[in-house]
Amino acid sequence: MDIEQLRTFDRVARDLSFTKAAARLKVTQATVSMRIRALEDSLGVPLFTRGRRVAITDHGIIFLAYARRMIAAAQEGREALRRANRGRIYLASLRSIATAVITDALLRFHARHDEVDVIVQEGNHNHVISMLHERTAEIGIITWPNLDPLIPELYPALVMRESVPLVLAPHLAARLPAAPLLAEVLELVPRVISQRWWQIDPEGATTLVRRAPTSIEVPTGPARRLALAGEGLGFFVRSTIMGELERGELIEIRPRDFEPLYRNIAIVALEEEAFSRPMLAEFIREIAVECAKVGTILDNRLK
Repeated sequence: MDIEQLRTFDRVARDLSFTKAAARLKVTQATVSMRIRALEDSLGVPLFTRGRRVAITDHGIIFLAYARRMIAAAQEGREALRRANRGRIYLASLRSIATAVITDALLRFHARHDEVDVIVQEGNHNHVISMLHERTAEIGIITWPNLDPLIPELYPALVMRESVPLVLAPHLAARLPAAPLLAEVLELVPRVISQRWWQIDPEGATTLVRRAPTSIEVPTGPARRLALAGEGLGFFVRSTIMGELERGELIEIRPRDFEPLYRNIAIVALEEEAFSRPMLAEFIREIAVECAKVGTILDNRLK
């Protein structure tokens, strides 16, 4: 079984004609017949019935989806090799931090290196760890320290701490004293909006949910809309609501009987040697500039 046999099978399945398939592939009809016969022999089943009209068999219908996946994988592989010749960076990032620290960093980097391909994927902590483990990403932005046993040892190039403020809509915050008790806050706004910012929820976050009369757990987008509408209060990592805080659309409140929360993130790789690549190190330095705007840099090994 080879890729030309798979492409020929896909083409015949689309045209239901060996003659038309040969014309589109720019080969002879005999070549099409030979490739299909060889593929059928390797699979041990007929893929088409021949006669006055060509028809795909049940076996052919089942195999077609797999054949197309293999064709697509081969095309992706060739594209990856083409990109590697030009230079490439594969980054996986926490969804909650990606927009805040990558966008402007990427624009500055590409202004100097527009020939380098930068591929950014996003997800939660476990998704990023999985992409690193499967080597579909060479660097990742994750919560720190890493507690995932899938990859017990990771090498951080940068560690940043950002605050996780408790926020309310302004018309609700205006009804509270400057330093309220948590009980006063929950009496005014009984619904807590919960999100998964950490690998393991800190005690402060679980305490708030436990004391609240009602709570909901939703992704960032719906959570932000609920908070803006005054339908609840919740902890948001600062990078996800910087605009809303600056415009006064959300107000940070600081109950005097509640400790502030923080989240650490890190830019990591499986091998420390990854950071010795000049292009990669330069891109991380640009991300570090944005991290400093969002939070506090605790460690930076690429200064």
